[in-house]
Amino acid sequence: MTGVPRWSRILGYRLSMYFNSSADIIIIAIKPAGRDDEVMEANFNDYPLSSELLKAIGLLDFTSPTQVQAQVIPAVLKQRDIIVRSQTGSGKTAAYAIPICELVDWEENKPQALVIAPTRELAIQVKEDIFNIGRFKRLKVSAIYGKAPLMIQIKELKQKTHVVVGTPGRIIDHLERGTFDTSQIKYLVIDEADKMLNMGFIEQIETIITGLPKERVTIVLSATMPKDIILLCEKYMKGPIRVEIEEPDSASHRISQVRYTIDRNDKPNLLRDITIVENPDSCIIFCNTKQTVDQVYQGLQKLKYTCEKIHGGMEQRERLRAMNDFKQGSFRYLVATDVAARGIDIEDISLVINYDLPLECESYIHRIGRTGRKNRPGKAITFVTPYEDKFLAAIHQYIGQEIPLQERPEPETVHHSKPEFEEKTKAAPEMKAAKGAQLSKEIMKIHINAGKKTKMRPVDIVGTLCNINGMTAADIGIINVRDISTFVEILNNKGELVLRELQKTPIKGRLRKVSKADMQI
Repeated sequence: MTGVPRWSRILGYRLSMYFNSSADIIIIAIKPAGRDDEVMEANFNDYPLSSELLKAIGLLDFTSPTQVQAQVIPAVLKQRDIIVRSQTGSGKTAAYAIPICELVDWEENKPQALVIAPTRELAIQVKEDIFNIGRFKRLKVSAIYGKAPLMIQIKELKQKTHVVVGTPGRIIDHLERGTFDTSQIKYLVIDEADKMLNMGFIEQIETIITGLPKERVTIVLSATMPKDIILLCEKYMKGPIRVEIEEPDSASHRISQVRYTIDRNDKPNLLRDITIVENPDSCIIFCNTKQTVDQVYQGLQKLKYTCEKIHGGMEQRERLRAMNDFKQGSFRYLVATDVAARGIDIEDISLVINYDLPLECESYIHRIGRTGRKNRPGKAITFVTPYEDKFLAAIHQYIGQEIPLQERPEPETVHHSKPEFEEKTKAAPEMKAAKGAQLSKEIMKIHINAGKKTKMRPVDIVGTLCNINGMTAADIGIINVRDISTFVEILNNKGELVLRELQKTPIKGRLRKVSKADMQI
């Protein structure tokens, strides 16, 4: 870095800004603003965003931009390439989703934005986040990933689609088949680039990039910046802004971390004692292999714990079901491999247990980052065997601190904690509202018993609905025409009106069976 640092204040932090010779900006948060510092509280209303986006942002309970959002949103709105280094839980998805949702043209039928994600779970999570943010702009978001029916994805991509989120292998599969038209892609996001590198996806990413229009905005996000990621950015980005968010209140410092030294064969007993003493409302137990996940899960079941498991050997449908049930609070303990370290965005996971010490330092950060979200307190407990000193030392160096060693809970402590633990175990689970539930309060999804096989088109639906007294095009949300069914979102609390009127109003010359549909379909 060269040049004289300039100081700025945003969101309660003092920022040093260095301007280098190529006019890129490297921004590093130094420390929280003191009492004498003038703090400017940023607001989403300060950005040139449409009323539809601001409405969704408000209902999603985004109060004010995070540090990374405050830097990325205006840069992307100005059509600038940007490289972001920021830790997990910093609000990176909304940072790029908000400006992309603002900039895409609803009238264009071909995809305009592509987000590349390393795992299926993260792709699904990102799709949901972008869909929620763009809900009132009626943006269609598709997720394409492996181990899911290809034909369903092909049919979805044939319809109007604004944003595509996918994993590298499945994106390339669609490109080779000619089922994913990238000719109108104006925004490319490479999310969690360091994970892509670790998983060996860099060559696949380059293959995808070479097939995209050269005139586009490229956004790269990563928790770390290895040399290969830097080289990728230099090769495919144009004068990017570089943003580094070194949070004074980063996850590794905000989360209470402890470790226990334990023989491998005694881990199940320590896990039982720890869960009784800690008595968490919501807990993820991370293991390194699917075999260990199965063993731990079976052990917890024998102890009558409410639990589920997730690992790469399971069918995608099972993994999604387990993930959604965990988010909604159906059970308290989720046993998982690192597939769950990315793609879980739950605000109130109170405890993370590393049953196995992760073999990669980045995995440790991503695991513990599932707790302590959005500046809330969290706790992470790590089991370490006597033969893992080398891996532990590497993690200590990576996070810049030593994880405190703690003595195993005394039998008396466990005994005294047991009644309260058993009471919570027997209690009915407290169900949590689904993400975006507030968005859906004034939206009704309806099912029409006709689809492509009866030559139903979105224009037929729009024409019929706009002829209903009190309805306008602005009250019609996303339309999804399938083979024998059509699903339509009705906005602005007009669902009951439409449902009632369509019982007696023909669509494309015929009365159709119309009913209320599940919002999850």
